[in-house]
Amino acid sequence: MDNKLMITKQYVVVKQKPRGLKHFFNLLIQQRALVLMSVPFVIWLFIFKYLPIWGWTIAFQDYKPALGFWEQEWVGFEHFKFLFSNERFLLVLRNTIVMSLINLVLGFTTAITLALLLNELRNLTFKRVVQTISYMPHFLSWVVAAGIIQTILATDGIINELLMHLGLIEEEILFLGKGEWFWAIYGASIVWKDVGWNSIVYLAAIAMIDPGLYEAAEIDGAGRFRKMWHITLPGIRPVVVVLLIMNIGYLLESGFEPQYLLGNGMNMNYSENLDIFVLNYGMKQYNYSLSVAASIFKTVVSFILLFAANNIAKRLGEVRLY
Repeated sequence: MDNKLMITKQYVVVKQKPRGLKHFFNLLIQQRALVLMSVPFVIWLFIFKYLPIWGWTIAFQDYKPALGFWEQEWVGFEHFKFLFSNERFLLVLRNTIVMSLINLVLGFTTAITLALLLNELRNLTFKRVVQTISYMPHFLSWVVAAGIIQTILATDGIINELLMHLGLIEEEILFLGKGEWFWAIYGASIVWKDVGWNSIVYLAAIAMIDPGLYEAAEIDGAGRFRKMWHITLPGIRPVVVVLLIMNIGYLLESGFEPQYLLGNGMNMNYSENLDIFVLNYGMKQYNYSLSVAASIFKTVVSFILLFAANNIAKRLGEVRLY
């Protein structure tokens, strides 16, 4: 008798995820508790974030507060043309980008470095003291922080006294009077004030790394530096990428308080940024249309940078916002 080979075919049925409005509303019903909890936030978001967008129309008008909406003179893109043809605006834009890059680079590198160093400390008491000291400046108002910085950098301040005592300078230096030094002072001030607070996120990410990885690496003879390079840094990379994407979206948000409080007539060519430009040449001179035009420019550029950074991360296979 011939042996008959019986071949059975197995079909694997792959269920597709349900889509469409019906599925969407079913999810809403299933998660109605979460939906109800989010209603107040959605209302707040709509009232304070989306309704004010109607005010963007002011940028296309020669706005006069005494006139009604339909009585305003529409000028199209004249205010935008004025901005990009104004040398002062271009100088301010340069300052904003440079200070934002300083904040971005120093903010990331110093916070990650501090988190790595704190993670390697074995003495818990010393670790807590260092963390407390590094966190404290963040809770100071910029008014107080600027006063401290101005006192330290004054002609009779501790920096000048120290440099004179060491014989490095012959006469006192007015640090905040030299515009070309402002960016360095700004970067050092930002690091001093925020490095401890910024490191908290990275410390939390480090705490989520599996301790077994460190134990296995130690058995293989890896030292502290190798464990940091091959385990800790790759472990916190998703957090770093997400924060980097979000911070790139704020590239034109270099701040307001430090520049306003530390700036003066002698360093304004380096300290004035977009926010101070809007205050000085828009709000103080009642040129509200110019102020709104500058704000629209900042918002549009921020969105473009945010989506561009997110798409780059997506193409590189990294964690992204969406």
